[in-house]
Amino acid sequence: MSKKPWAGRFTQPTDQFVEAFTASIDFDQRLYRYDIQGSIAHARMLARQGIIGDGEAQAIVDGLEAILADIEGGDFEFSVSLEDIHMNIEARLIERIGPVGGKLHTARSRNDQVALDIRLYLRDELNRIREYLDRLQEALLDQAESNLGVIMPGYTHLQTAQPVLFSHHLLAYYEMLRRDAGRFADLFKRLNVLPLGAGALAGTTFPIDREFVAEQLGFAGVTRNSLDSVSDRDFALEFCAAAAILMMHLSRFSEELILWSSADFDFITLSDAFCTGSSIMPQKKNPDVPELVRGKTGRVYGNLMGLLTVMKALPLAYNKDMQEDKEPLFDTLDTVTGCLKVFADMVAQLSVKADSMRQAAARGFSTATDVADYVVRKGVPFRDAHEIVGKTVRYCIEQGKDIPELSLAEFRRFSEHIDQDIYDYVTLEASINARRATGGTAREAVEREIALARRERAGRI
Repeated sequence: MSKKPWAGRFTQPTDQFVEAFTASIDFDQRLYRYDIQGSIAHARMLARQGIIGDGEAQAIVDGLEAILADIEGGDFEFSVSLEDIHMNIEARLIERIGPVGGKLHTARSRNDQVALDIRLYLRDELNRIREYLDRLQEALLDQAESNLGVIMPGYTHLQTAQPVLFSHHLLAYYEMLRRDAGRFADLFKRLNVLPLGAGALAGTTFPIDREFVAEQLGFAGVTRNSLDSVSDRDFALEFCAAAAILMMHLSRFSEELILWSSADFDFITLSDAFCTGSSIMPQKKNPDVPELVRGKTGRVYGNLMGLLTVMKALPLAYNKDMQEDKEPLFDTLDTVTGCLKVFADMVAQLSVKADSMRQAAARGFSTATDVADYVVRKGVPFRDAHEIVGKTVRYCIEQGKDIPELSLAEFRRFSEHIDQDIYDYVTLEASINARRATGGTAREAVEREIALARRERAGRI
């Protein structure tokens, strides 16, 4: 069971510490299903091409399927001395069906085998991530639809800027996630090609049919250069990069949920299911889930930088350095999947404090730009209008008033162009509903975007 596949070349056994140091079975055992899946397709191809007999191929397939059942039934002991998932499965296969099991490795190398396993694994994981993304997008749309009339302050520099609909704010995150989904879908196209058949680096002398294996495994095509096939990890880097951007979006949203749920903002209430208390302060309700998502973002960034650094300056083709690709990739997958899952449930269950949001939107001169736009429509150049409203705001600060509270006489102190109809423009509703263009915060514009998103998700566009 512990015999090395290269034992014929060596006269000394591997140092025990080196054996443990170089082994990857502790983390790559999660690839077992994909290693077996790829091996079954490879065995069937070998028989189809007359490289091994049909009976031999069937014995290999039956043996691999039995090993799969053993692993999933907990009846398989992984061995560090066999280094990786490939050799652990191959050793068990030979033990189970005899020397014919050794024919499975004909016309392939662990170099192209591991490249295949990771692609198969990541392909399935991408589909799972896209499902969680879909759930989070659905939760955002549901909240946006349920809170269409809720007005909140929009911010720049975390200072009150202009009033917006809370639904409009949520749709901003929907758009971020839509781009994230697009990045993962785009990655899938480059990921979904078969590397098996590249051998160690130069291809194989056996008359294999790579296209048949690709078809068996659901790949769209095959890789076109054997050197690149075994040394390419762009797909892992692309995933980690797309995941880092996604986590950045979740981190931004987390920060807002943390702020909004604080007593100072009091905009939302997070469900108790996603918060914890204090061991000493009985009044505390801590937003631990968004805080932890915000923290885990740095972890995903680190995985991306780590993998980029591993691949930096590697000569063609395969190098043992590339064994370090799996742990950052696996950790990123686990982190992103967990964050998306908990975020979708958390967003679906948050409740909105509409009155608090509206009161905040009414402070901070949020309709000042509407006054400037009003004066511009009266024929005043925008830069002059900007100065007029700036002086108006300064006056409001001195008098302890907000813009809608000014009398017409007070307005006209700063511009003779302001008439009684100014009050039609400086309410929160007027400010919001004036922004009707596509992408604006007017209710009708937001309703259009929600309807468009629903149609897109239903596949009607």
